[in-house]
Amino acid sequence: MSDKKLVFYGNETLAQVAEPVSNIDGSIISLIDEMFEVMYKEQGIGLAAPQINVSKRIFVVDIGDKRVNRIALINPVIKEFSDKIEPYEEGCLSLPGINADVLRPDAILISGITPEGSEVEIEARGLLARVFQHEYDHLNGILFIDRIEKYIKDELKQELKKIKKMSKKAG
Repeated sequence: MSDKKLVFYGNETLAQVAEPVSNIDGSIISLIDEMFEVMYKEQGIGLAAPQINVSKRIFVVDIGDKRVNRIALINPVIKEFSDKIEPYEEGCLSLPGINADVLRPDAILISGITPEGSEVEIEARGLLARVFQHEYDHLNGILFIDRIEKYIKDELKQELKKIKKMSKKAG
């Protein structure tokens, strides 16, 4: 069982740019396994390492209902964005109970390294592209609420305060 726990809005690691992974060793593979474990336990479809208080450029994604489409990317880079921008309601495991429409490109080209050490490029559209962008933002210290209009964020102030308190208690 993983000893890694989800961290919440207000946690410092979530606001930092994560460190690149220089060497894929057993500890990185274990970390990825733990990330999938936490993501599935919390019923998420994506999780970035900073969300479990690890400042590394890694995220895991599985948007399928059967939980068999596991994608883990190390040191990902978004190379291209489509011109078509779509709104979609997003939530985040580190911001429980908060959802808001976020505008993002509908399709992207992302590259990264697999846990096996191969370099991959993935053309993603729709939900997969959105989840990749959301998790990629986490690696740069950006939360989805940083991408919404100020008046909407202002309306969420009370909830955000509660989550920050929760974060302090957990920390």
